[in-house]
Amino acid sequence: MLSEWEMAGHLAAALGFGAAIGLERQWRARMAGLRTNALVAGGAALFVLLSQYGFIGAVSEVQYDGSRVAAQIVSGIGFLGAGVIMRDGLSVRGLNTAATLWCSAAVGCLAGTGMFVLAAFGTAGVVGANLLLRPLGRRLDREPRGGAEVATDFHFEAVCLEAEEAHIRHRLVDALGRPGYTLRSIRSQDGPGAGLVTVAALLTAEGAVGGRMLEEAVSNLSLDPSVSAVSWSVVPDPSACAT
Repeated sequence: MLSEWEMAGHLAAALGFGAAIGLERQWRARMAGLRTNALVAGGAALFVLLSQYGFIGAVSEVQYDGSRVAAQIVSGIGFLGAGVIMRDGLSVRGLNTAATLWCSAAVGCLAGTGMFVLAAFGTAGVVGANLLLRPLGRRLDREPRGGAEVATDFHFEAVCLEAEEAHIRHRLVDALGRPGYTLRSIRSQDGPGAGLVTVAALLTAEGAVGGRMLEEAVSNLSLDPSVSAVSWSVVPDPSACAT
């Protein structure tokens, strides 16, 4: 049986591994960052230590199964991960963060049982997947499928209160300035009524996915109380009109 100081060492290792995983999430400004991942890993380690050594002597070896407590960690982290998953227009965000929390719990369990080498490899694997596979995934998303991609220009407009112009411009840039899209211009002009401003943006997207992103932006901005109208349209290709 481990001494309490050795158990404290296991807990410290779990917190360290969880913090290492959380550094990447914190750097990317995700909801579950440094502290959350460290706490998840540390909590998992505490539950594992409790299941292994907390009930020794209290029940008979035939009745006691320490793996039951560890098994419940998986279910508990599932509820925690569901809290960081949210709907954003037509897409879902937070799945990768939830998966990272799940892996942090697994790393914490390994550290709690003293399997430090495997916990270190698990930490490296999670951080490596988040860092190295991210650009690869984006590249695959932009690869042409079934022929060359065609660039399409989109025009987006949002009518808002004049006092909220800077806020809406910031939200518009954040919504439209995503990888795979080029935000070419954004400007403001007098709106259709007194105290209103029209914020217009022109962007270019490759393939047929641009409309989906604009639908998400329209859905998000339409919920803002300072926005009275939002719309988007495809800018006609002059070369196509000429033919």
